[in-house]
Amino acid sequence: MSSILKKIKKTLIGAERNIKDPNVFHKLALTAFLAWVGLGADGLSSSAYGPEEAFLALGNHHHLSIFVALASGFTILVISMSYTHIIELFPSGGGGYLVASKLLSPKTGMVSGCALLIDYVLTISISIASGSDAMFSFLPIGWLDYKLVFAAFGLIVLIILNLRGIRESVITLLPVFIIFLLTHVFIIFYAIITHLFNFNQVISTTSIELSSTQNELGFWGMIFLIIKAYTMGAGTYTGIEAVSNGTPMLRDPKVTTAKRTMKLMLISLSFMVIGIMFSYILYEVHHVPGKTLNAVLFENATSSWAPGVSSIFLIIILLSEATILFVAAQAGFLDGPRVLSSMASDRWFPSKFAILSDRLITHNGVLLMGGSALVILILTKGSVKLLVVLYSINVFLTFFLSQLGMVIHWWKIRGTGKKWIKKITVNSIGLILTTIILISVIIFKFFEGGWITLILTGSLISLSLLIKNHYNKAGKMVAELDSQILPALTSSIDYLNSAEEKTKEIKFDSEAKTAVVLVNGFNGLGVHTLLSVVKTFPKTFNNFVFLQVGVIDAGNFKGRTEIQKLEESIKNEGKRYVEFMQKVGHYSESFFKLDTEAVDGIQSLAEKIYNKFPNSVFFGGQLVFKHETFFTKILHNQIVFSIQRRLYHEGIPFVILPIRIGAL
Repeated sequence: MSSILKKIKKTLIGAERNIKDPNVFHKLALTAFLAWVGLGADGLSSSAYGPEEAFLALGNHHHLSIFVALASGFTILVISMSYTHIIELFPSGGGGYLVASKLLSPKTGMVSGCALLIDYVLTISISIASGSDAMFSFLPIGWLDYKLVFAAFGLIVLIILNLRGIRESVITLLPVFIIFLLTHVFIIFYAIITHLFNFNQVISTTSIELSSTQNELGFWGMIFLIIKAYTMGAGTYTGIEAVSNGTPMLRDPKVTTAKRTMKLMLISLSFMVIGIMFSYILYEVHHVPGKTLNAVLFENATSSWAPGVSSIFLIIILLSEATILFVAAQAGFLDGPRVLSSMASDRWFPSKFAILSDRLITHNGVLLMGGSALVILILTKGSVKLLVVLYSINVFLTFFLSQLGMVIHWWKIRGTGKKWIKKITVNSIGLILTTIILISVIIFKFFEGGWITLILTGSLISLSLLIKNHYNKAGKMVAELDSQILPALTSSIDYLNSAEEKTKEIKFDSEAKTAVVLVNGFNGLGVHTLLSVVKTFPKTFNNFVFLQVGVIDAGNFKGRTEIQKLEESIKNEGKRYVEFMQKVGHYSESFFKLDTEAVDGIQSLAEKIYNKFPNSVFFGGQLVFKHETFFTKILHNQIVFSIQRRLYHEGIPFVILPIRIGAL
């Protein structure tokens, strides 16, 4: 059964990657173009619903959308420039979470990170739902009953693709992105060229509508309407922050690649948003039940073409729009798990979310993001109208905190050069715009369902605080254990090193009783396990072997240098145990390896050790709290029990030794 499951996994997700391959980072990294596909699709795809939401929010005052379009283009420019500054300041990546953590405070960073996680889950949900809407816009109305099933199936396919790896998932979806881009650029240019001689009429009509709207609503009423429409289309700007969040996954030199990606996003997104909204006006698009505004636009634009050509083009462009929305969900899958892993490394979330799979991706994060999006999709029944209300609030909270942090940073280093003035100006404008949009989005969307997003975000923040508090308390207890055990051991080593009488020659005997101790660094936990073996089984073991696996996770999987440092570190930690046991007269060895999975790595090493030392017993320490709670079971490593089951199955004896610490 196990072999069958492994074959299925290999078929769906792919074979294990070799972490020692010197080219593994190059193979996994994204070029600027591929990053634009994977991350930029989120913004580009919003042309399917962002401009529509803004256009419909204007009611019958459609020509005011010209001002909304121009304001949107300016906002995209400012936010893109400000995030370019963030990329320069934080070349290792991290985006809104890292910026707020470093420039404001760790707790503020946690708030920004939680907001981003909710936003990325909603990014996946709304992209899939909107893609399904676009797909079913040109299918018979009787098929609508299957739309939610289709959306759920599409989401599951994306989860599997992302479990295979970042680059694979992007390359698979590349043709869709290219077709979408070419067809939409063509239709925008076609709309402009065919209406070149009507621009005076458009300007005249806009001027008349501006006056009539002002007379009807008053000046401030008109401004309020424009701001509302501008805010409702705010989902268009999401995805801009994705490049700074995903810098670590880009090809070297990462900063240069990130800047190129940002330029591609800026140009394409601005062109698409402004072009689509202008095209609505040029073709006098109106809402048609059961169809998106873009579908109506494409039908109007191709109505004068030959029937066969028109039909084929409509099918291609609508299919590309539907599928690009599925591609847009990639931003949530690419950056969501990365933000989650960064927060897990900082102990705001369980550490298991920083673990990499054998495909070298944060598989737990992919599953959580995809699973959460699937739940939301089902609960909302795939309603884009509802999801749009829930969407975009959080991303502007992150935008606001990032801009605030950058403004404070530039002010602190003011006077250090001319560039700081330019940068603080850009980030200040970004701060003003994002503040206005954040407040407006909350006000306009709150009673329509936006309060749900705020409750979800608040709940996640509360959970993060509880998890962090638990880890802090546990950390203090482990630190106390270190302070009690390590000094005594260190003084013993110093005494033995200074002794005049040399230790007698230690002979290797593979048949002698051997204690194999699982350790994770030279610390109180490992030393406590070793001393427990000696105390519990006095004068039983002649050989002492130390087994250690360096787990490669999202925190250290950033380049060959970091991997080499990890390998050297665990090698030196093992030597310290060996030196101590040799000083007290025992034969000792250290075995270590790097792996993405601790259990698999330990099992392979254990089999190797058992072949060399057939009379060996394996020992592992397990933290035991005075009071077991939900958090102690979920948040702390339980792999020792998995290792015991694995080794028992192989006929290798394994003993778990409790390490008691205080109550939580």
